[in-house]
Amino acid sequence: MTLLPALPFRESRFPKARGGGKDTPLRPESLPSAPPTPRPGADPLPMTPAARLQAVLDLTEEIDRTARPADAVIAAFFRARRRMQDDDRGTVLDLTGALLRHRARLGWWLDRLGQSDTPRNRLLAWLVLAERRRPEQVSRLFGGPKGAPATLDEGDAALLAKLRGHTVEHPDMPEAVRLECPDWALAPLRRRFGEAFATEMQALLTPPPLDLRVNTIKAARDAVLRDMKRRDLPAEASEIAPEGIRIAQSLSLSRLPGLKTGEVEIQDEGSQLVARLVGARPGDRVADFCAGAGGKTLAIAAQMQNRGRIVACDVSEGRLKRAAERFRRAGVHNAETRLLSSETDKWVKRHKAGFDRVLVDAPCSGTGTWRRNPDARWRPEEEQGLEALVALQARILASAARLVKPGGRLVYATCSLLEEENGAQVAAFLAAHPAFHPVPLRDAAPDLPPEVAADPSGYLSLTPARHGTDGFFAAVLDRADSDPAPTAVTGTPGS
Repeated sequence: MTLLPALPFRESRFPKARGGGKDTPLRPESLPSAPPTPRPGADPLPMTPAARLQAVLDLTEEIDRTARPADAVIAAFFRARRRMQDDDRGTVLDLTGALLRHRARLGWWLDRLGQSDTPRNRLLAWLVLAERRRPEQVSRLFGGPKGAPATLDEGDAALLAKLRGHTVEHPDMPEAVRLECPDWALAPLRRRFGEAFATEMQALLTPPPLDLRVNTIKAARDAVLRDMKRRDLPAEASEIAPEGIRIAQSLSLSRLPGLKTGEVEIQDEGSQLVARLVGARPGDRVADFCAGAGGKTLAIAAQMQNRGRIVACDVSEGRLKRAAERFRRAGVHNAETRLLSSETDKWVKRHKAGFDRVLVDAPCSGTGTWRRNPDARWRPEEEQGLEALVALQARILASAARLVKPGGRLVYATCSLLEEENGAQVAAFLAAHPAFHPVPLRDAAPDLPPEVAADPSGYLSLTPARHGTDGFFAAVLDRADSDPAPTAVTGTPGS
């Protein structure tokens, strides 16, 4: 499943209480007396705390109202407010992310008190339960000058009074609520993790770091790191991805050198490893069958040193247009895009057995990305669509396998933590396609770190708690030299 680079959610940067354990009002004068110089074109003065809260409400209401993923809504929201200062953007983003990551717990409190689960009520609950604001302090942020949230009414005041003295957590909360786990995913995730379930779910509630991949077509990681350190950026070499850089501290993307020039790309360490398993060589013919906006295609092109041919396929014209733009920025010359009508597009039949390497980054539940996309837990389609997703994955994998030439390689990957989409899917495929056999990780990528390569399944299986990455799965499947090409099947795993 290919996702747009998500904006990293962090904890709220609203001013905290200071001194003697007592809260202080959230006032405009509590802002730094000498704010950083705004970027060219930005508003000359920072927003007031009340205006920031209204922006959070506007953004959260839009996320609730639309079926689009939150990262897409957030990107559009800030594009329409280009004059907003970076610090204001960061604060609005931080608090919005906190509300998304605590959606179930805040909703539990509201339900317990007989209140509707609205963005305004969630924000009020957060300010009291998490920010530890007294009701009179919260009231100062509502009403007043233009741009502030509407004045608190009697119902709001009653809610604040009932919440006072409590925290976000409560001993009566069901475990699924406390861990922000939707009902539809509870059983499969328990089966997947067993005793580690709570640990992994807690890791999915932690805001992720910002991971970058150095584009070796244009730059070397050591040189990029030196440049970042000269700029006092908190950058460190990735521990598991050889071209990766990790920035654990929040910062504005505008401060990152090389992002606009294509020397670095935003890409989770786990995603970088998936691309590495493809094992593409200079001169190979490669198909990225579910390329999306081209993140893994870019990494594969760098492996190939810009030699050979990569076809980035997808059913979305918009995603492929973004991929083409990224190819140009990165200096990639060996990649092209191909719009498919479906997984069984005639193009697949015409190019049967025509590729050395085929990557299937399949559409999936995205459970492995919940720390980066906290709203994804609560999308209605996830609850209703797991069975349909598993069936679609089976069809995509079977169709893409036809592209692999004898002696070639097929890599199946998801950003899911669910066995139904991962190991069970691969087992069903192998049972129906005897020409393919799994390749152990140590053989597919000998330079993988031991803690990654030692997974007993033989597949890539990354989780936030164990590896500090998003959740990823990948299976490397090589095709025998002489067996006939497989044919597409329409069954689902286990059917």
